[in-house]
Amino acid sequence: MGTISLEHGDHLFWLGRYTERVHTTLRALEKLYDNMIDVNSEKYVEYLACFSLPNTYSSKEEFMTSFIYDPTNPNSVAYSLEKAYDNGIVLREEISTEALSFLQMAIDILEKSKKSKQGLRLALLPLEDILFGFWGCIADYIYDDEIKTIIYCGKSVERLDLYLRLRFPFEKIYMEFERLCKHLRGVPKNTPYRYNTKQLSTLVELMGMGDDYVSDVPQAVAALDALFAS
Repeated sequence: MGTISLEHGDHLFWLGRYTERVHTTLRALEKLYDNMIDVNSEKYVEYLACFSLPNTYSSKEEFMTSFIYDPTNPNSVAYSLEKAYDNGIVLREEISTEALSFLQMAIDILEKSKKSKQGLRLALLPLEDILFGFWGCIADYIYDDEIKTIIYCGKSVERLDLYLRLRFPFEKIYMEFERLCKHLRGVPKNTPYRYNTKQLSTLVELMGMGDDYVSDVPQAVAALDALFAS
């Protein structure tokens, strides 16, 4: 197994982060949309607050269009998917052509769903299936543990970041934190792409807060963002 460069390690990490951001954001928006239809049409304001974003939208439809389809919105599904693909292009040889093709299919499906007359959930359901296919390729076609582990570290960091911001139940947050720690233990000792032990210690301490974690979300998110910072 050859040691990857810091630059390639960064591409691998962000491939994992952006691809997971697409998936978790998509599922969160689907749940939010159902709530806005059935309960509170302005529920999206609370979603924006989780990311410290101002409400510049006049309706739930405008919000959903932006957060799913606007490639200039850094919090949108479209933006994250393009970023995942950009990292995948650089890593074609490492992740396989098959995995990269799933990201291209995801982009095509997202574009096609704009014109669909089906409901939002049905229109975007194929996109979720494609993302599962991508992760299947990562698991099946990558034999280098260093490459695979760094991608999965990015995936877990992103999922944990979003779970914290969106105030998921602590049980789910802690389960994802344990998964992240498992991935971190699997990072080969000779790789130059290392995690920051001080930031990990901060996260361990914050995870000890249990159900009272909400007050420490900003600190936890900051520690996650700095976990692999160079």
